[in-house]
Amino acid sequence: MANAGGGASAPLATLWGEVNKAGQNGDFTRALKSLNKILQVAKDDVTALHCKVVCLIQNGNFKEALNVIHSNIKVLTSDVIAFEKAYCEYRLNRIETALKTIEGASQKSEKLKELHGQVLYRLERYSDCLSVYRDIIRNSQDDYDEERKTNLSAVLAAMSIWEKKTPEDFGIQESTYELCYNSACTLIGQGHLRKGMTKLREAEELCRQSISEDADLTEEDIEAELAIIHGQMAYIMQLQGKTDDALQLYNQIIKLKPTDVGLMAVVANNIITVNKDQNVFDSKKKVKLTNAEGVEHKLCKKQLQAIEFNKALLSMYTNQADQCRKISASLQSQDPEHLLPVLIQAAQLCREKQHAKAVEMLQEFADQHPDNAAQIKLTMAQLKLAQGNVTKACMILKSIKELEQTPGMVSALVTMHSYDEDIDSAIEVFSNAISWYQENQPISPLHLSLVREAANFKLKHGRKKDAISDLEQLWKQNPKDIHTLAQLISAYSLVDAEKAKILSKHLPSSDTMKLKVDVDALENSTGATFIRKKAAKVAGEQAKEQGQTDI
Repeated sequence: MANAGGGASAPLATLWGEVNKAGQNGDFTRALKSLNKILQVAKDDVTALHCKVVCLIQNGNFKEALNVIHSNIKVLTSDVIAFEKAYCEYRLNRIETALKTIEGASQKSEKLKELHGQVLYRLERYSDCLSVYRDIIRNSQDDYDEERKTNLSAVLAAMSIWEKKTPEDFGIQESTYELCYNSACTLIGQGHLRKGMTKLREAEELCRQSISEDADLTEEDIEAELAIIHGQMAYIMQLQGKTDDALQLYNQIIKLKPTDVGLMAVVANNIITVNKDQNVFDSKKKVKLTNAEGVEHKLCKKQLQAIEFNKALLSMYTNQADQCRKISASLQSQDPEHLLPVLIQAAQLCREKQHAKAVEMLQEFADQHPDNAAQIKLTMAQLKLAQGNVTKACMILKSIKELEQTPGMVSALVTMHSYDEDIDSAIEVFSNAISWYQENQPISPLHLSLVREAANFKLKHGRKKDAISDLEQLWKQNPKDIHTLAQLISAYSLVDAEKAKILSKHLPSSDTMKLKVDVDALENSTGATFIRKKAAKVAGEQAKEQGQTDI
């Protein structure tokens, strides 16, 4: 701590000596007593006020430290106290205010720049945060290089996971388990789950090595230290579909009761997502862990949002309709363009047998947010199918112009039109899609695949004449395709016998065809057998069976 300048009276000099001694011993409470005595004599002493703020911060009294700053704003100007003020605001979770304080400082010291990076990270401004850390690392030469690189790797991991950006390679050596863990998170964000799991195992080994020197730690203490790594391992297992293994690891972490409320909330939330609409009693217990004090300051916005979505779904599964509506409406007000809140509300209405109201709500959302209309309309079509209204479902699907040429949409519409015995409309769906590919992606695998499917569909429904142009196009692309040639000859035989005869000349001669016949097997076979056909189902039964259609 700094001492007062020259000219101080003997009692003041003695008090400053006590301040310095207490500061060196880390006894900030004793230092505060001496500082208060100094300020009784010299209430505007800048050094004394500054030291008092520092002592309060060291004791964790951030609000009181801010009060001292605000009460002496004329003396403790921004250039004197900017770091301490911003740090108190940061620790009190007044992150936006802390940023204003930092940006308002006339000069940024190294420690203020470090704090700037942490503030930007908490605000999820990862690109800006990356720039700050890059500048700090480039211009710093001290013992905190590894700590800064750890912070930098955390930013890269966040960009990968939450912004789906491929981070640049800074060539950071993964010498600690924290660096290794952050690298694993970056890989997970990029979808490299196996590599991520390998990196997490490396992080686990490094962590065990670093804490093995502490003889006082029990095995349970070590497992608690490893909990964050194991939590991420369980998450990878969950993504890989190994839900039983993931649940086992998640529950082991819960039993350890780690002090990190953010980790506990994430693990509890992930267990709820695995449970879905099953084991709701367990989910109701786990959801309490997501409400722990301070969770909102430990997790990013997307994590908190995901937790709220799952609370809404759990409310729906447990027949708490009003609670479900309340949570989903709150989520929608926070992010009006997000799909999930309106989908949850629609699902709740469907559980209450209010399908028409659900469709109306979805239509209103689609009209207000055309960019998200496609996914909403797919849900609307599914609701119409659930009501047995196939024709209306087809109309809704056809209104999704950005998907009309996709194989999935073509397949769905053809299936549904076939169910309605509207073969002409099904063929029209094929024709429109083929025309689009003819213009935009001619002779592409998808184009030829659609042509093949269209030809087979027409032949199946006795439209051989309609199938001719499709078959000719396919045969033209592959003249050695005997199967297509045979289909083409068969189709022409009904409309142009002469053409069929000409085409048949392209068939291979019997001499060139290799046909293997097992004479013994033929002689020992029982020959043709008569099979009595089952009586046809009544129309009502048939419709009921066919009506179970999914998209």
